[in-house]
This record gives sequence, structure tokens and C-alpha cells, in this order.
Amino acid sequence: MWKRLTTLGYVLAIIGLVFTVAGGVAYSKVQEGYGTLQAFSVAQNVTLSYNDDGQLIDRGETAGAEAIMSLLVDDWNYPVVQADLDPADPLVNTASEYMFQMATISYHVLHGTQTVTLDEAVEYNGETFAAGTYDVPVDGKYWTGFDRLHPLEGPAREMAWSGTAHGLVAELGVGTVTHSALQMGLGMAGLFAGLGLTLILAGFGLVWASKTTPTLRASETSQKEPVTV
Repeated sequence: MWKRLTTLGYVLAIIGLVFTVAGGVAYSKVQEGYGTLQAFSVAQNVTLSYNDDGQLIDRGETAGAEAIMSLLVDDWNYPVVQADLDPADPLVNTASEYMFQMATISYHVLHGTQTVTLDEAVEYNGETFAAGTYDVPVDGKYWTGFDRLHPLEGPAREMAWSGTAHGLVAELGVGTVTHSALQMGLGMAGLFAGLGLTLILAGFGLVWASKTTPTLRASETSQKEPVTV
């Protein structure tokens, strides 16, 4: 039985070594991913703005940044990691920073006003819109919130949610997903390494325990002498 325990211990240790190596490989790949994401962020050179007190600002005002954060946290239900918002490192290179920048673009689109010019009078749903220039507020509407057939809302939708706005939001979304995936990969690397070390410890523990010859107590080894009449 002791030889079997020794063999089992070595098997567990080998399996643990495999998991530990896998954790190391996963960790190295995650670091490569972080390096690539950092290089991508540096190349784009997109940064968040902070005031002298380390508070986020938008267009010079903390109120604007607070409104954007409200959109991100309250409307989009995104779990912002405050530690990612570092005034000493304003470069957008973490998931929370990517999402805040995405919310910044979306906030200004949602609260913007577009100028639509009608060259001639247009009738729509019983309402006549005379030729002229109109200021059309986006009024918090996303792409699907506009009536695309409306003579004012249709053109305003194309202006507000332009290809540039969609492209920037999509690009920032890729950055968010990439950083989140790297964090998950880092967690998996730690899990593999932890499991591997645990199995190695358990395996060598079995080997160590199996090398100790058990001794029986004297009361357990003594036998009663047969009684003869």
C-alpha cells in the first residue's frame, strides 16, 4: 500500500507541474497582450482629462465628467473600477478608461443638436415642414430612436450618429473587451499556477508520508497466551 501511495504522490506532483507550467505560459501570453494593448493606446494617444485635484473633467468642468459617469454607471450599468482612473496615468488603456471615453463620445452625441436644411417644403404625417434651416436636438436618442422617414429626424440621425461616431465607439469597445479578456486570462493563469502548486505539495506530501514506516502500539501487537487446562 505504501508503494501505491508513493506512486500516487509522484503522479500528483507531475500533474501539478503540468498545471504550473500551463499557468506560466498563460501568464506570459497575457503579458504579451498587455504589451500590445499598451502600444496601441500609446499610438492613439487618447487621454482623459483631470484637474489639479485629480478629479475627472470634461471640457474643463467636473460637472460634465460627472454627467458622463452617470451615463456610464447608471444608464449602462457598467462596474467602473475607480483604481483604473489614475490622474498620474491619463492614457486610455484600461477597461474603465475605454468605457468612460466611449461614454464621453456617446454623451455629447446624445445631448447635441444637428442642423438640418430643407430645400423645399415637405409634408409628413399631416404636418408640413417649410423650406429652411432647423436645429434638431438629438434629445437622448440612440440610432434606433429616430424616425428615419421623418424629414428632420432622418437627416439628423445620420449627422449625429455618423460613421465616425460609430467607428470610435466600436474601437473603444474592442479596447474594453481586450482589457477585460486579459484580466480574465491573468486570473486563469493564477488559477492554473495555484492548482499546480497545490497538487505538487499534495503529491510530495504523500511521498513523504509513505516513507514513514508506521509503528503499532505494544497493546496492539501483544497477543493473549492460550489458556490451557
